[in-house]
Amino acid sequence: MPINQDFILLIMNCKKYRHKALKQQQTWLKNFNSMPYFHVIGDTDLNTNYKFDNDEQILYVKIQDDYNSLPKKVIAAYEAINNEYTFKYIFKTDDDQILCDTKFLTTIKLLLLNKKPIIHYGGYIVNVERPYISKYCNIHPELPQNLIVNKTKYCSGRFYLLSQLAVQYLISQKNKIGNEYLEDYAIGFYLEPSLKKTIFNIQTNKYFTDII
Repeated sequence: MPINQDFILLIMNCKKYRHKALKQQQTWLKNFNSMPYFHVIGDTDLNTNYKFDNDEQILYVKIQDDYNSLPKKVIAAYEAINNEYTFKYIFKTDDDQILCDTKFLTTIKLLLLNKKPIIHYGGYIVNVERPYISKYCNIHPELPQNLIVNKTKYCSGRFYLLSQLAVQYLISQKNKIGNEYLEDYAIGFYLEPSLKKTIFNIQTNKYFTDII
């Protein structure tokens, strides 16, 4: 029987940077009660496709735990939540983020529950008006060089939200997403256009800051 939970927060983490997750738990997650949350970690030694550790609030997925596998990790986590929960929205962020405004998530939840028409996708919108070659490998040298970013609109990976319908559509595109390297771009690029007709624009830099 799926667990009924309107909102779920997923935070991308890895074993190498477990200390970042612990810092989040010592700061903005210390008394966090807005919704259930899980840090997502890859573990190829799992006997199943995923495993929830509810005590430590970790979701393990059977995916390599490296940066290049992030699109695979994200979509595997969404599939695990979709299998185990009945939900309205998944919120996604990363282990290098600090939520500065504790009222932010409460406000967003109320807006989403009352917004008509239903919002399926939201975050800081990046509008790619023409294809270009990504230079992100200069920041993450493990990435391939000359990655093409095609024309699309997507929400920055710092924080974005997806409705259950959007999540279910993205799961149907799992193999395509898994062939990409830039997670936030892949989510936006492969999302059904009708679900992106009205993207909920959020100035995430007002609410989140990087962990120093």
